[in-house]
Amino acid sequence: MPRGDKSSYTNKQKRKAEHIEEGYEKRGVKKKEAERRAWATVNRESGGGKKSGSGRGRKTTKVSSKRGGRIGGPRGGKAAASRSAADRSRSAKKAAATRKRNAAKRSLSKARRSPAKKAARKR
Repeated sequence: MPRGDKSSYTNKQKRKAEHIEEGYEKRGVKKKEAERRAWATVNRESGGGKKSGSGRGRKTTKVSSKRGGRIGGPRGGKAAASRSAADRSRSAKKAAATRKRNAAKRSLSKARRSPAKKAARKR
């Protein structure tokens, strides 16, 4: 079977891919990319072609459909975008300082570990 051949897919799977593709195109994704994503979604949910003789035998899930469009929450990134550059910079510096502090704590606790414990971990 040549690459990209859709003969092993059921009509329902083809309709589903078409519907997903239209949704992507409506949101401004290019035609070819929308088609690629749509078939990736169908494959993720159904595990490939479901027509008889196409190596069926995987349950259909809706995991990728549930995730779609909601990654990052309904307002994904809008709160950060409405803040000034100075505010975002201040937050980033604060986060970096916290990470640095926590890393120092971790390395300090490793240094305090007794030689017997270190030897036990190596085994």
